[in-house]
Amino acid sequence: MKPHIQPFFPPQRTLMGPGPSDVYPSVLAACAKPTLGHLDPLFVGMMDEVKQLLQYAFQTRNEMTLAVSAPGSAGMEACFVNLVEPGEKVIVCRNGVFGERMRSNVERIGAVAVTVDDDWGKPVDVQKVSDAIKANPDAKFLAFVHAETSTGARSDAKALCALAKAHGLLTIVDTVTALGGIELRVDDWGIDAVYSGSQKCLSCVPGLSPISFSPAAVEKLKARKSLVQSWFLDQTLVMGYWGNTSGAKRSYHHTAPVNALYALHEALRLLADEGLENAWARHAMLHTELRDGLAALGIEFVVDEPYRLPQLNAVHIPSGVDDAAVRSWLLNDYNLEIGAGLGALAGKAWRIGLMGYGARRENVAVLLGALGEVLKQ
Repeated sequence: MKPHIQPFFPPQRTLMGPGPSDVYPSVLAACAKPTLGHLDPLFVGMMDEVKQLLQYAFQTRNEMTLAVSAPGSAGMEACFVNLVEPGEKVIVCRNGVFGERMRSNVERIGAVAVTVDDDWGKPVDVQKVSDAIKANPDAKFLAFVHAETSTGARSDAKALCALAKAHGLLTIVDTVTALGGIELRVDDWGIDAVYSGSQKCLSCVPGLSPISFSPAAVEKLKARKSLVQSWFLDQTLVMGYWGNTSGAKRSYHHTAPVNALYALHEALRLLADEGLENAWARHAMLHTELRDGLAALGIEFVVDEPYRLPQLNAVHIPSGVDDAAVRSWLLNDYNLEIGAGLGALAGKAWRIGLMGYGARRENVAVLLGALGEVLKQ
């Protein structure tokens, strides 16, 4: 029987969960521009601008800086499968869901994961990492999450990378929630492989993963003794499409998500127009307003203040309050989305996002007003 399905018209939600975030109107408009071929010279020229804008966002001069044609999880996998070979040892820091995903990637490759565990809501303990490195002098990599989306905790990426470099380890760093929301300096901090996502503080449509490899990481990739286990994510092949130098002839690898890359171009352009430092300051300022408003409602944070992410606010659910009922009420009555807790925080915490275009004073006011009304009920 032929299905009779009507066009889909989504409501206008206010997205204040852990992602995706509200998308800039001009970014949505960019998606509707005419589609070009993925090898069209005009599109290739735009790709060069995306690379330049990503280098600015990451604060790097790495030539191998591009957007993987898939979400942040694919960016994570791209970093691991390209750099880590079977049998190699990786020190993996776990203080939430996404550190555990790093460990899973290592083991799927056939490498050895040495885990350094910290409580959920705490940053990665630099001393514990130092002890692990000394206990495993044959380790090749240190992997950690800069901004742990499951808990709202920020770890000291600068200190961790300095520690790794002092012992000759390459670093793989998850900045999915960090990029555009808090200070991140890939070159200054010595990060070797970094990945992010389009749908968090960049306020772009979901589905793209910015990554960047340092010269040392590229050297490790080129010196592999085995083939990269994923054909699609093999960056030795993708480099021929994104180009090692501006204006280089591009080789076909896959059909790029052309319109999504238009959107990323616009989102990154807006970030550059605002200025990175200004964007970081905006997120911090609005976090303070949200913090004060939540305190007035008697709601407490999961993470101690020095380690909180301004863009991802994990808070304890007040005693006696029905987690799912509150989130459902906000969604259905106020068109407002906040996130549930994950893993150890499931049913115990809410995750409130202030990301990119969503980090606006009116959003803070709407959330505090709606949450206050719902809690009264």
